[in-house]
Amino acid sequence: MVVRLRLSRFGCKNKPSYRVMAADSRSPRDGKHLEVLGYYNPLPGQDGGKRMGLNFDRVKYWLSVGAQPSEPVERLLFRAGVLPPPPMLAMGQKGGPRDTRPVHPMTGRVMAPESVKIADPKVSSEVDGDDKA
Repeated sequence: MVVRLRLSRFGCKNKPSYRVMAADSRSPRDGKHLEVLGYYNPLPGQDGGKRMGLNFDRVKYWLSVGAQPSEPVERLLFRAGVLPPPPMLAMGQKGGPRDTRPVHPMTGRVMAPESVKIADPKVSSEVDGDDKA
């Protein structure tokens, strides 16, 4: 039995919401599942962000015992910081650049990158003490 981590669709017509499920690969999309691992709402909320909630401990458990994530779930887990980037996302795709910024798993907002200080070569040479003259 191959276990897959995949999305199961809920919600109304034109207003989808999804649950992240661990299910047998042979079961239908909205059919029998082993465990509910979280949710994903692709429609932006009032703050403009998409909502996502995952039980990271259980996701890591299922991945450790050999469960295979589907492509959409793999992208969600990458954006949440659980998995490395998928191979095609790392290589780039034909349609143009992908948004690879990390997203906060509970709010769905793009997380600001840490302020990276790039050393200016002129400043670093002065600090190192190039007083050889």
